[in-house]
Amino acid sequence: MNIERKPIRRGGIRSAGYDRGSRILEVEFDNGSIVQHSGVGDEIARRFLASSAPASYYRDNIEDEFTSRRVK
Repeated sequence: MNIERKPIRRGGIRSAGYDRGSRILEVEFDNGSIVQHSGVGDEIARRFLASSAPASYYRDNIEDEFTSRRVK
């Protein structure tokens, strides 16, 4: 699966993207690792991608709330 990510470049997050059909949020970190979270709803993904503090939003609402899989 290829999810198009958009640059974020804040708080240790390099880029992120969301696939609405599969409900997968993909996050690339500054260290080069890429993690996919499954079961993420549209609203959570939208708020994360639009957040002025994406790292905080990620830690508070996504990191431990959704199943994750490291892809890189």
